[in-house]
Amino acid sequence: MTIATKQNLESIVGAPRPAKILSVDRNTDDVWTLRLEGQGAFGPGQFNMLYVLGVGEVPISISGSPGKTDELLHTVRGVGGVTNAITSLKAGQSVGVRGPFGTSWPMAAAKGRDVVIVTGGIGLAPLRPAIYHIIENRADYGKVSLLYGARTPKEMLYADEFDSWRETGDIEVLTTVDAAIGAWDGDVGVVTTLIPRASADISDAVAMICGPEVMTRFTVAGLAERNQSKDNIYVSLERNMKCGTAHCGHCQLGPKFVCKDGPVFKFTDVAHWFEKREV
Repeated sequence: MTIATKQNLESIVGAPRPAKILSVDRNTDDVWTLRLEGQGAFGPGQFNMLYVLGVGEVPISISGSPGKTDELLHTVRGVGGVTNAITSLKAGQSVGVRGPFGTSWPMAAAKGRDVVIVTGGIGLAPLRPAIYHIIENRADYGKVSLLYGARTPKEMLYADEFDSWRETGDIEVLTTVDAAIGAWDGDVGVVTTLIPRASADISDAVAMICGPEVMTRFTVAGLAERNQSKDNIYVSLERNMKCGTAHCGHCQLGPKFVCKDGPVFKFTDVAHWFEKREV
């Protein structure tokens, strides 16, 4: 797992680099993906600080392929002043970028093993680079199961890619929704109900999880029921980040700061803090 170095932490205070927006695609009612000019290499799971002049800056996970250095994808939900400003930008305009920062998904540690990916809603965005990496290096991994949940069918992220992931990436994609709206005839229920159906050998797989804290808790418990060792579980806590510089304290988790020490953690390194309320 890539660890944030002193050098890249010091670079956080540097000026944002302008990146031209190549395209903006609407994923759901309140989620957009911005395709920017490439800014160099990054690891699956890392994030950038995105800056809009006169508005502010926010940490956003990178959601594109690590193999494509000529473009940079960020999937953003418009929920506040800065993110609404970002999602209002158009192709041809520019956004400030600093990064990449943070730790990565354990792609090297997962080589030669099955992989199970469990996520919900926009939590799929930080995991998409890991999926792309697996597809582009498919012979390095065993069976791969993606378990994905959303509140409703229309809120599913990247649903248009699921079939290609299944066919070209040989990835099992299992989906569920909290509420079956419209013509949905798939599974209904929380994402953990999909765990027993995964074809990956969970007992020896590397698990990657990104979602709300309550989802993570129940997912870890569900994996344990299938004899998954917590030593093989990795979680992203990127949704808790704010300043990206370990100064505001918003993402503090006990002695750790998610933006400085994460956002991807081995679960056993943070499990103690999941047992504490309001930490």
